[in-house]
Amino acid sequence: MIHIIDTEHPWDVYSINSGHTEVISCLEWDQSGSKLLSADGDGQIKCWAMSDHLVNSWECLHCSSLDGDPIVALSWLHNGVKLALHVEMSGSTNFGEKFSRVKFSPSLTLFGGKPMEGWLAVTVSGLVSVSLLKPGGALLTASESLCRLRGRVALADIAFTGGGNIVVAATDGSSSSPVQFYKVVVSVVSEKCRIDTELLPSLFLRCTTDPLRREKYPTVLLCASHQSGSIVECWSLRKEGLPVNNIFQHRSPVVGEKQPTILKWRILTTTSDLERVSSIALPKLPISISNTDLKVASDTKFCPGLGLALAFHDGSIQILHRLSLHTMGVFYYGSSSGPRTGDESAIKRQRTGGPSIHFKALQFSWTSLALAGVDNHGKLHMLRVSPSMGQVLEMNTTLRHLLFLLEYCMVTGYDWWDVLLHVQPGMVHNLVEKLHEEYMRQNQALQQVLATRIVAVKASLCKLSAATAARACDFHAKLLLIAISSTFKSLLRPHVLNTPDKSPGDRLTEICAKNIDTDIDKVMINLKTEEFVLDGPPLQSLQQLIQWVGDFVLYLLANLPNQGSMGSLVRPGFGFMRDGASLAMLREMLVMIRIWGLLKPGCLPTFTATSDNQDSMQLLFRLLTRLWLCSREDGPPQDPDESLIDECCLLPSQLLVPGMDWLPLNDGVMVKLQGKTPLRLQFGKPSSAGGGSNGPLEIFTR
Repeated sequence: MIHIIDTEHPWDVYSINSGHTEVISCLEWDQSGSKLLSADGDGQIKCWAMSDHLVNSWECLHCSSLDGDPIVALSWLHNGVKLALHVEMSGSTNFGEKFSRVKFSPSLTLFGGKPMEGWLAVTVSGLVSVSLLKPGGALLTASESLCRLRGRVALADIAFTGGGNIVVAATDGSSSSPVQFYKVVVSVVSEKCRIDTELLPSLFLRCTTDPLRREKYPTVLLCASHQSGSIVECWSLRKEGLPVNNIFQHRSPVVGEKQPTILKWRILTTTSDLERVSSIALPKLPISISNTDLKVASDTKFCPGLGLALAFHDGSIQILHRLSLHTMGVFYYGSSSGPRTGDESAIKRQRTGGPSIHFKALQFSWTSLALAGVDNHGKLHMLRVSPSMGQVLEMNTTLRHLLFLLEYCMVTGYDWWDVLLHVQPGMVHNLVEKLHEEYMRQNQALQQVLATRIVAVKASLCKLSAATAARACDFHAKLLLIAISSTFKSLLRPHVLNTPDKSPGDRLTEICAKNIDTDIDKVMINLKTEEFVLDGPPLQSLQQLIQWVGDFVLYLLANLPNQGSMGSLVRPGFGFMRDGASLAMLREMLVMIRIWGLLKPGCLPTFTATSDNQDSMQLLFRLLTRLWLCSREDGPPQDPDESLIDECCLLPSQLLVPGMDWLPLNDGVMVKLQGKTPLRLQFGKPSSAGGGSNGPLEIFTR
């Protein structure tokens, strides 16, 4: 079985009957988190995908098999997208300077440079297998030996170079044997997958123990363990000049001739006196490690992305600096003596009787502010990692760090759940305002790309504080309105076959923006109604969305008098009163609904009116237009005039106002973790989320 868990609701488990006959040895997510690879000890590899974008519904898309050859390493092919996060530029107003695009080639490209999807696996027998997903859905598979002399591969790992090549590291598990490195090049020739391998320089460990674990890194990180301890070494492959004999040094050099070079492994740093390592987690945040960026990070105490996590058999976890391997933080699980600081000289702890609880697997989140782990008893843990590793910071510095990481998630599209773990209710308002200010400083094209992401980030932030719960409702409603508007406009088709300069949706937006008439029928006359013609069944299927739009407009207008009163409690809908873009979007949808109602009256929204001859759509459009005119983006904002407020006061006596006063349901673990008290949860029991236990206030202490 494969179990999938949402971190916000960890008690809800979505299980997949994998069909694997042997123990699953590898699980790998793709970049989007919508596809999953699983491989077992019998050489079976399966590709899973969400069904209809539902996290609790999965289906197997493809299978590949290397019968009887266990898989030891598995990875998706690189898509060529890579960013560098520059701490030095964290104060810049340009997102392009904060998060620069790294020149990186995909592992394999289709016609036009589009990256090709697929995966690569390494087996125990030294075989490398590649499976490619063609655009039509077919699967191309090929296998090749890593080298001519195949040997047993106990551990392997896969990394990618900027030139589009793949590097595989492999070892037989003995420290007396070298760690072998291979360059793998994948191509498609005559509709067949081709694999070319090349042996790279190998290296021997400096220690005399057996390797336990491997991880990919810009340099190579190697860990070796025995029964009493472990050692970690960091190596780098560098190009160095090849010494030339004196006989050849005095000859006349050829024009353009360069000194011969050779690739050599150099050890960068090593650790000592470590407990036995049980698992390693490497940071996923692509922080730039230039000297300037590292200095700014040190001065501002910005630590995300700079540390790697080592879990030990005594139950402890250490965060080591990715370059120097110095200890940045220590956490002890289940320790009776409580947490100890990372500045202590002796890192090891005395062994206690009985089997100790320790982590068998660790994984950092996207911004390295959370650490997920599974212990040897099968329990799942989520640890919160301080952005400053427990160092005390000023509030402004903390806000600047969190804002920087939220911007990174907004630009990349990665989940910002782990950043929210460190946001206190008092920070919410400042973060939302500063995030909006930074967003408005970007160019128009980037704003359009990030338009929905920033609304989603604001919605999740506002849910963390009771004072901003109503704003969270508005942001969630805005996301739904954007989705409904996009759906409606996507159904419009130009009447003539030739490609127009503007789509019907764009023309609708332009005409509604120019025409400030409060009569919906007069606005409708200026449109080419033939572009809005749809068949009956599609129109009727939209009725529930149409009804929600109508109810929402009625709710906003009926609550306008309450929102305007001084000192009154902010209610859902307040954020729309001065949001000219959202009001214009609602106005456009009312026009579309009016036209569709002429084609099929059954799709119109239903209102309960006190008068039989009441034209509800006409009334709502007129009041909505007057409110929109007060908040248009091309003019100064104005307060609604008294006559508009008076008419809105009369709305409840003309139409039955739906009850839409709702607040977001905070039923996840995020709000419960704000007190920094560890939670003990149980699978399948959401009611247990309220239980906590006394424990350290900070997960990692210095």
